[in-house]
Amino acid sequence: MSTNEQNQQFVDQEEQVIENDTQEQTTDTTQLEQESEQQQEANVEVGAEVEQLTKQLDEANNKLLRIQADYDNFRRRTLKEKEELAKYASSKLITNLLPSIDNFDRALAAAAATGDLESLSKGLDMIFRQLMATMEAEGLQAMNVVGEPFNPEFHQAVMTVESDEHEEGIVVEELQKGYVLKDKVIRPAMVKVSG
Repeated sequence: MSTNEQNQQFVDQEEQVIENDTQEQTTDTTQLEQESEQQQEANVEVGAEVEQLTKQLDEANNKLLRIQADYDNFRRRTLKEKEELAKYASSKLITNLLPSIDNFDRALAAAAATGDLESLSKGLDMIFRQLMATMEAEGLQAMNVVGEPFNPEFHQAVMTVESDEHEEGIVVEELQKGYVLKDKVIRPAMVKVSG
């Protein structure tokens, strides 16, 4: 082979190598462009998903804030209602007691004008019965304790006395009435107990 042929063969080989390299570069560039496009599409999808999740998070936060505000309003409203209920809880009882107070005023005025103690006594007895009826309507009951066994939940013993009529531990005398409101003792009876 002559030098020209060898040179030509070398040039052909080099052209072939350059052409192969160019094809590989073109293939690599095309592949890189495709990968870049795929990456951009993935980025767009991720961005849309992030935007959707951010929107859902904002909605959840807004809902939570509304629920918290509703709860705070409810708590304030119930506290106010509770305070008003406590403030005016006795208004019904007071309203029911007003007629007895009016009758006391009338009785005292009549006693001062006439000086009749018997009429005053009868008037006070009537007012007392009216007052007790009002209290019983509210659930107040006086205890009947004489002759009953001593019970520290209902009785307050202030002294013990010897008694031939009663066994030991029996209430023999009531010094101050005890009262029960519905089923709760509001004042125990002050009593003497046989010893």
